[in-house]
Amino acid sequence: MVAKLPFPQPCSVALVGTVVQERANGPNAQYFSDLEAEWRQRVEQYLAERGNPETVPDWPDILGNRRRFLTLYDSPAEDSVQFPILNGLRERKLRYCPSCGEEGTPNTLDHYLPKRAYPHFAITPANLTPMCDICQGIKGTQTLDDEGQRIYLHPYYDDFLAVQVLKLSIGRPLNAPEDFTLEPDPDLDDCLRELVQRHIDGLEMERRYGVFFRDEYMRLLHLATEAREAGTDIREDIPKFKRLHELRAANVWPHLFYAAVLEDQELLDYLADGDLPGMR
Repeated sequence: MVAKLPFPQPCSVALVGTVVQERANGPNAQYFSDLEAEWRQRVEQYLAERGNPETVPDWPDILGNRRRFLTLYDSPAEDSVQFPILNGLRERKLRYCPSCGEEGTPNTLDHYLPKRAYPHFAITPANLTPMCDICQGIKGTQTLDDEGQRIYLHPYYDDFLAVQVLKLSIGRPLNAPEDFTLEPDPDLDDCLRELVQRHIDGLEMERRYGVFFRDEYMRLLHLATEAREAGTDIREDIPKFKRLHELRAANVWPHLFYAAVLEDQELLDYLADGDLPGMR
């Protein structure tokens, strides 16, 4: 699930002016000079509207020249102002995808508003977020659903993502659950709950998380067996497992898993005293 990320430090508006200055002696000098003021205004609007595709308009007049903007992202000169900014945003510091919560280092940058439809935001730092390849392939150029509502959460702007916004339910039977259900936290207000659900559906998370939770559950049963054989109580370890993963982010899949275990008293009792698979 999406994690709240720190807002990127480079100023998205000031970047426009520097990019235009760097092109002062190039073949596109007049083009970028003529539209600098409006380009700045549109970046300012993106920031004011928090990147929301429901309220941030596209710029039809520039679409015929989108390649001039896309080159700034796809082929930046090493001495250009955007080169170190893009490299900094690509630094592989995260160990989970902030868009889905799956473990693993994100391999790419995603344009929250897609650069083909919004080429003027191609190098806007506030529009660029780390994302795993699977999420990016599924997301593609989608921004709004059929009713004109935004589909995806924004890691820089959706502040409520700093806390857990998903609830996992572990199915039965306890020796081999048949299903795992991931839903928006029922304590969220209606609008946020609907947005979180659109995000879950948009990234096809239900299809993706089942294997992870099933494997994690089998590992937990194995740990419970080892604890019993050692004469210890696995229930004392669950809060530690939960906290270990929560320190990374509240909505990563392992934390959601152990949060669900900790809230399921029947499961906790089963782990401590039930008839575990493979018990000798």
